[in-house]
Amino acid sequence: MRHRVAGRRLKRSRGHRRALFRNLMTELFRHGRVRTTEAKAKAVRGEAERLITLAKRGDLHARRQVLRTVSDAQIVKRLFDEIAPRYQERPGGYTRLVKLGPRLGDAAPMVILELVE
Repeated sequence: MRHRVAGRRLKRSRGHRRALFRNLMTELFRHGRVRTTEAKAKAVRGEAERLITLAKRGDLHARRQVLRTVSDAQIVKRLFDEIAPRYQERPGGYTRLVKLGPRLGDAAPMVILELVE
């Protein structure tokens, strides 16, 4: 039974999963889009939106909270100075999933996770 069990494990240990999510979010904020599997994108989407909402606050505590997840200071600066002001009037829904179809090697469903313009 999975009642009231949140999150996706993706068959990884806790540390591996955390590193995967951090890397995906860092690359999403660096490039504006990232190509990955549908399961990974759905798992990381909520965390990325939470970080954008924190960046919209713009205070020091929010910056330190974001730095716990995104370790690259230049990406955090870009998140606070460029990405967050773009969504200041938007109450949520900062990302979108575009389905690409199955991957050739193992038929895993692939998507593009991107920031909404």
